[in-house]
Amino acid sequence: MFKRVVLPLALVIALATLYFWAALSWSFSIGDRAGWVQKLSNKGWLCKTWEGELALVSLPGTTPEKFFFTIRDDAVAERVSQAMGKRVTLHYEEKVGLPGSCFGETRHFVNKVTVSEEIPLAAGVMVPTPAAAASAAAAAASQ
Repeated sequence: MFKRVVLPLALVIALATLYFWAALSWSFSIGDRAGWVQKLSNKGWLCKTWEGELALVSLPGTTPEKFFFTIRDDAVAERVSQAMGKRVTLHYEEKVGLPGSCFGETRHFVNKVTVSEEIPLAAGVMVPTPAAAASAAAAAASQ
């Protein structure tokens, strides 16, 4: 009985564990996306993940493209939440082969966020942020 039931069951569990470990540790692609986070929510019945939406705008006045992402780390989700309303760069890893939505609703897992201080419009042309504009105005007033 041991060889017929327990051994095959242990083999299936070991193979499944190896598959999930490989799928979670290997990245299909790694990259960055810049834009404005317009949605972030903690979703799931049993497996809670942070699901978000980043509006990518290439030029002012154009229709934004949406980048959907998942965050599994609560600390990263907190930093993204604090940066809402500001232009950010999200660093992500794309994972392929994860079944179901327990690992996240998307294939793009964000693990780092950087807040952008200036908005590039073209090569060498920047739109200053309110803090940069205020410091420039103070510098001009002191002269």
